[in-house]
Amino acid sequence: MEFFKIHRDIPFMRNALVFNAISALTFLAAVFFLFSRGLHLSVEFTGGTLMEVSYSQPVDLNTIRATVDGLGIQDVQVQNFGTAKDVLIRMPVQKGSNSAQQSEKVLTALKAGDNQVTLRRTEFVGPQVGDELATDGLKALACVVAGIMLYLAIRFEWKFAVAAIIANLHDVVIILGFFAFFQWEFSLPVLAAVLAVLGYSVNESVVIFDRIRENFRRYRKMNTQEIIDNAITSTISRTIITHGCTQLMVLSMLLFGGATLHYFALALTIGILFGIYSSVFVAAAIAMWLGIKREDLVKGGVKKEEDPNDPNAGATV
Repeated sequence: MEFFKIHRDIPFMRNALVFNAISALTFLAAVFFLFSRGLHLSVEFTGGTLMEVSYSQPVDLNTIRATVDGLGIQDVQVQNFGTAKDVLIRMPVQKGSNSAQQSEKVLTALKAGDNQVTLRRTEFVGPQVGDELATDGLKALACVVAGIMLYLAIRFEWKFAVAAIIANLHDVVIILGFFAFFQWEFSLPVLAAVLAVLGYSVNESVVIFDRIRENFRRYRKMNTQEIIDNAITSTISRTIITHGCTQLMVLSMLLFGGATLHYFALALTIGILFGIYSSVFVAAAIAMWLGIKREDLVKGGVKKEEDPNDPNAGATV
């Protein structure tokens, strides 16, 4: 389905060097902030206190969050657990107090607002658990990267595999750079969003790469730059439809999903925007710099030379 069709190829690759330079500077800035400031890890990674409390009636999570914040405890995660009456509270470790003292302090503050609140359980999530979660997360990320490279190398050609994985890592590092620079909380949902962006970004790259391969078969008189420009231009309508709808949904989560979904949706918002950019100006451009050519992709029969503006283009001989 297409909302519109552009009849003249947009020369994306004409300014590819400029955009690649901007990408490189952005990437280096993200790496700098990651090393200089580091990620602000959540309770799952650093360890902390977990409380489960129960109310006699449904309770507003924002009220609980404000109560705990008023005690000077920052980066608190508050969410419903099972029903709207049961609430799970995760808090980072505070200096000068242990887990029992911290939970007692919070329970006293909660009872001041509703004396019928009861404590169901409290436990300390130690740093060892956090280390295991961090290790498992890195393993998952490495498996995703390796799988993407293997898939693209088999389906297309190794130059496309290298270009796509550089573009995908570009997106991931920039997302992490944003979280490091602004010191936003990096939690397991954010890690899940980063992994989702990897798959989402490579999907856009595959669509463009597939069209490039088709164009090499179809337009034998075009050079590589013209082939890539035509491939990107011809998929713009599809990009706007798919990414636009997805971004609207993610923005809805960001604006109306509350504090629990805030950073998850924020990571997806940044990732989708940079995923579109990297598929065009990073992945396709790097493939061009690596010297992708017709002989790398065209095997067997070819199609006759066609006018890319011809509505009947695509007939085989």
